[in-house]
Amino acid sequence: MSIIAEYGHIFIVMACIFGLFMAWGVGANDVANAMGTSVGSKALTIKQAIIIAMVFEFLGAYLAGGEVTATIRKGIIDPSAIADTPELLVYGMMAALLAAGTWLLIASILGWPVSTTHSIVGAIVGFAVAGISIEAVEWGKVGTIAASWIVSPILAGTISFLLFRSVQHLILNTATPLENARKYVPMYMFFVGFLISMVTLLKGLKHVFKDSGLSLSFLESMGISVAIGLLVAGFGIYLLSRVKPVSTEQSRFANVEQVFAILMIFTACSMAFAHGSNDVANAVGPMAAIVSTVKTGAIGAKALMPGWILLVGAIGIVIGLATYGYRVMATIGKKITELTPSRGFAAELGAAGTVVLASGTGLPISTTHTLVGAVLGVGLARGIGALNLRVIGSIFLSWIVTLPAGALLAILFFFVFKGMFS
Repeated sequence: MSIIAEYGHIFIVMACIFGLFMAWGVGANDVANAMGTSVGSKALTIKQAIIIAMVFEFLGAYLAGGEVTATIRKGIIDPSAIADTPELLVYGMMAALLAAGTWLLIASILGWPVSTTHSIVGAIVGFAVAGISIEAVEWGKVGTIAASWIVSPILAGTISFLLFRSVQHLILNTATPLENARKYVPMYMFFVGFLISMVTLLKGLKHVFKDSGLSLSFLESMGISVAIGLLVAGFGIYLLSRVKPVSTEQSRFANVEQVFAILMIFTACSMAFAHGSNDVANAVGPMAAIVSTVKTGAIGAKALMPGWILLVGAIGIVIGLATYGYRVMATIGKKITELTPSRGFAAELGAAGTVVLASGTGLPISTTHTLVGAVLGVGLARGIGALNLRVIGSIFLSWIVTLPAGALLAILFFFVFKGMFS
């Protein structure tokens, strides 16, 4: 207790600095999940994508990011193992933030889309094993998170593969693509409205509803989302009625792709909001644990999420996106496979569908792995030759390295902080 009483203010200042650094990493690396496909398919320019993402990621992180996951705060470590030494949790969470932020900086420089969730989880596991004991880690929880490495990309890839196959069969590979687009695109627009609404209600607005005393069940969220889906489909019918057919063979797909490009702007805004609200937890969760422990002197004390912590996380995400986000966007959007608006739309909708399924079933997934899997699925729909296997190999390698890299860096920083203050 004396260590926390003596250095409490220093710990809070350090937590803010490291939390901002980690949030910068989330912005620099993870925001490509929401925007990479839109940029790669040329539905948006990089500048437009950054402006849209800055607005919607910030709103998502600040307005709806307070539902900090119990997993990040205290689900990975058994609180009873360090009940008598709360300063170890403070050292460990500071080390985890600095370690995960450092790994995300390295990955972003190299253009690797890695999981921010796995970065912070690996870091927390690392300091817990080395600094407390191997029994202090809730290995069942860690195993479930590790299983999502395989589940989320396969699920998203399968959905996106089937979606793009249906677009090819119903619209692109037909004699009259624009006529068929008028017939079938409203159906896809319904799914866009429905799935993005589900993502936003289940992930993005969960905290807002909680604060206002509202509570929507999965079925109630589904009902609202069906209504929104029907409105979006109606809007799609209106848009399609204004599209004029073109006569030249070369550009007969141009108007069809233009419709999908409009769809992608809508999905990008909504996914950025849901992403900001969900993944800001990776930066503010450990920050909240440090502030709560310093202020109460106890581990696992129930504490409200202060607005200023969410603000630090939101600002960090926006700065990271504006300064370095373009590198990972290029990997997701251009280097895995060539994307057009219809292909990018299928990938984004497949990723959104996976997020909804995961939210409904409680499966912990990585948004990065989900979107990369979705882009792979769209590429496979055009044949294995449409994929850049060298880039895919380096991405998979970076995923395998993420957990141990976060763990080793966290162990190093943990013992540095312990040596400084204990």
